[in-house]
Amino acid sequence: MAEKNLRLDKYLADMKVGTRSDVKTYIRKCRVTVNGEVVRDVGYKVSPEDSVTFDGRKIGYTRNEYIMLNKPAGVLTATKDKKAQTVLSLLSDAKRKDLFPVGRLDKDTEGLLLITNDGELAHRLLSPKKHVDKVYFAKVKGEVTAEHVQRFAAGLFVDEDFTALPAKLVVLHPGIVSEVALTIQEGKFHQVKRMFEAVGMEVLYLKRLAMGSLRLDEGLQSGESRDLTRDELVALFRMCGMENVPEDGTDETGTNETSMDTALSFLLGGIKGVLFDLDGTLVDSMWMWKQIDIEYLGRFGISLPDGLQSEIEGMSFSETAQYFKQHFPEITESIDEMKVTWNRMAREKYAHEVFLKPGVLGFLKYLREQGIRTGIATSNSTELVNTVLGALDAKAYFDAVHTACEVGAGKPAPDIYLYVAKNLGLLPEQCLVFEDICKGIEAGKAAGMRVCAVQDAYSKEAEEKKRAMADYFIHDYTDLGFEA
Repeated sequence: MAEKNLRLDKYLADMKVGTRSDVKTYIRKCRVTVNGEVVRDVGYKVSPEDSVTFDGRKIGYTRNEYIMLNKPAGVLTATKDKKAQTVLSLLSDAKRKDLFPVGRLDKDTEGLLLITNDGELAHRLLSPKKHVDKVYFAKVKGEVTAEHVQRFAAGLFVDEDFTALPAKLVVLHPGIVSEVALTIQEGKFHQVKRMFEAVGMEVLYLKRLAMGSLRLDEGLQSGESRDLTRDELVALFRMCGMENVPEDGTDETGTNETSMDTALSFLLGGIKGVLFDLDGTLVDSMWMWKQIDIEYLGRFGISLPDGLQSEIEGMSFSETAQYFKQHFPEITESIDEMKVTWNRMAREKYAHEVFLKPGVLGFLKYLREQGIRTGIATSNSTELVNTVLGALDAKAYFDAVHTACEVGAGKPAPDIYLYVAKNLGLLPEQCLVFEDICKGIEAGKAAGMRVCAVQDAYSKEAEEKKRAMADYFIHDYTDLGFEA
């Protein structure tokens, strides 16, 4: 008999009966039974072997799903999107609510996509240290030559942000439009397209054929999916060095569930500390700084220069004040007086007009429950950080809060992230950074940490660059399964 280690409300929410809030209401209204008995305790413990019903309908439990999708062009590789169709919308028979795609295929790229809720497997498949092969078929505008094959094999310089690992390029059919097979080991944003662009060619068609031991079932029509076979799953687990291959979604004891049992287990695999930027990452506040700059400069008869926000992006409070003194001689205040004025101007907005990003509070509570340490690494002032955290009743969720002024350098220097990690007693490689601006992402990567980019209206135009620079990308924390 499997151990009863699942809360009843979680069991039902996992199986898409409703949100966690919905199912709590259903349970309290006596609409749920366990082994024939009505249960009204939302925290009642059950196992996958128990017979659970909702309104008389039996709700079976599947701990893990492993689905192969032949992704069509025009569909977004994401869990959800407000405007575009996503790959999850193609899975009509999926049982769990917490599925996510392993890696990403560009919107116009077709082919093999593994979809699961097994974060440990996903992390091992995508970890750069594992060097898992990804095989693509491509049609390329231009003739691919032996010289191109050699350049790819040597490790291609793509741009200032990325040099690809050695890749295997095979010419299948040369010509004005060449057909090739390409094997790479990374999964950077637009990587295949960027690699061919670096040698003056354009990818006209792209399809992924394999990922490690898993090969696309050519019997799947575009947009169709199926569960992985037992042999496919065994091969994947062995390749990744994992034991206890699940049987029908669970292991022999029924306890294959990890402590992080959603897409979070992929994001947080091997992570002991999560570090956050503040403005635009934790709180929706980037909008107010442009207003403050306009108002402050206007006091001295100065119009806001074009591009000012880009120039001062990532700077510490002190560095920004120094920049203003150097570039705006009309300002009569000293650097310390400027900082006092900015604090006063921002304090009211932080206290009453700034709110947490959607899903942040649930994520912070989750990290606390999992014993994952948290810190804030911001270019803002200590006074304003304390103001906003106090106003939002969020300070208790952070183990360390530090500003760039303490280390003497703003972002993209890695100093502030390294400083926070050190104060948390963690190594850089044990930390995951959440950042909303490119210079912040650069700082996290320079510190040797994994980075998740966060969308923000202020930096919307830089979304593609942020996706390319970071390891992961989210629109907000509801993408991780937390309610707004």
